Amino acid sequence: MSLLDTRVPAVLLRTDRNPFHHGTLGAVRSLGRAGVEVHVVADSTGSPIRRSRYVHHMHSPPPPQASAQQILAVLRRVAGRVGRPAVLVPLDDATAIAAGRLRDDLAPSYLLPEMPATLAERVADKAELAAVCAAADVPHPLTLVPDSPRQAADDAHRLGLPLVAKWSRPWLLPARGGLRSTQLVHTARQARELHARTAEAGSPLLLQAYLPPGEDRDWFFHGYADRTGTVRAGGPGRKQSSWPRGAGLTAVGHWTPNPEVRALAELITGELGYRGVFDLDFRRCGTTGGYHLLDFNPRPGAQFRLFADSAGLDVVRALHLDLTGRPLPDGDPLAGRSFVVENYAPFAALRTAPGGRELAWYARDDRAPGWAMWALWACHVSGRLRQRLGTAVSVPAPRPVPRAVPGAVPPAAPRAAAPSPTLPTDNEKASS
Repeated sequence: MSLLDTRVPAVLLRTDRNPFHHGTLGAVRSLGRAGVEVHVVADSTGSPIRRSRYVHHMHSPPPPQASAQQILAVLRRVAGRVGRPAVLVPLDDATAIAAGRLRDDLAPSYLLPEMPATLAERVADKAELAAVCAAADVPHPLTLVPDSPRQAADDAHRLGLPLVAKWSRPWLLPARGGLRSTQLVHTARQARELHARTAEAGSPLLLQAYLPPGEDRDWFFHGYADRTGTVRAGGPGRKQSSWPRGAGLTAVGHWTPNPEVRALAELITGELGYRGVFDLDFRRCGTTGGYHLLDFNPRPGAQFRLFADSAGLDVVRALHLDLTGRPLPDGDPLAGRSFVVENYAPFAALRTAPGGRELAWYARDDRAPGWAMWALWACHVSGRLRQRLGTAVSVPAPRPVPRAVPGAVPPAAPRAAAPSPTLPTDNEKASS
């Protein structure tokens, strides 16, 4: 007998077009292995996910930055194809926010946790999160919201350089234009120039005190708050390596007991009355040793499968069980278990893992997505290299000037062509 109610299908929803979103594949496998019929509403162009044996059907998604009404129209179309009530699993912030607001409109076709309609939006908004942490007495880096470019420069000096710049609502950022959800700022001029692009970004700019990375400083917590508010499944994890290094998504993570991180997760979800899956990012301050909450993602994090316990429970299965009225089993934490994203940490994927390990892409019972990922990744990397080399060749040589370096490339050219050294976008991050 299956742990889950296999009569109730699941619909996974994502609007961003990142083909390397391994969290989607994790959700497909988690539910599919339990016998649940899995429908995926996401862009399938070149995606390895559509190769999974556990995908029942791929559906065309809403466009990036779709309105709530566009998302509702797509979900109603999918509901007509599915033909019976399904558990809805949003996999990015934009769809989690829309699902919260549309909960009444989506019933009875979709099952969703009961919580305030705007709560997902409130915690995903970086400016709102700072206020939430202050009210709940949860440590959070000092955050300022400048109201002008000049104020941004002044605030940069007040906070100290370098600092972190974030757009309050990163899901509103245009797909093109070079704006990133989060980046490290080294000068007051950079802060001023970023603020000048506020209209383009679609949300306010935040400047935040920088907590330097270091060994044993980056942590995350994945959990599921059930209908009573009790945090179930999931657990605390330590980020061993990231991509890009020191500031990006988790490339290698370990399930590591940490009572302080767990207590903070339970404190903030309890104060908010949060229900459903969540993914929190923390950074430990090297000076005080305290853990600061950096991000609250109201949906599964990409590495949620790290926290599959001895009963086979993870946060996505917990969601399905709770919404279908089934009890959640009490499994034992598998501390020491690791999670590796092969394309970002290929050597780590080859090392032995005494505590157990799950790979993001390869699985013995579902090999096709792993092979497809490597083919797609090779094309992606070679394409980026060709772009860099091609741009460098095509840029006209500068006019001769005194003491000029022969063949020098204007400063703006490499910045547009080279992969950005700043923090990844939300799409690249796929959460923590």
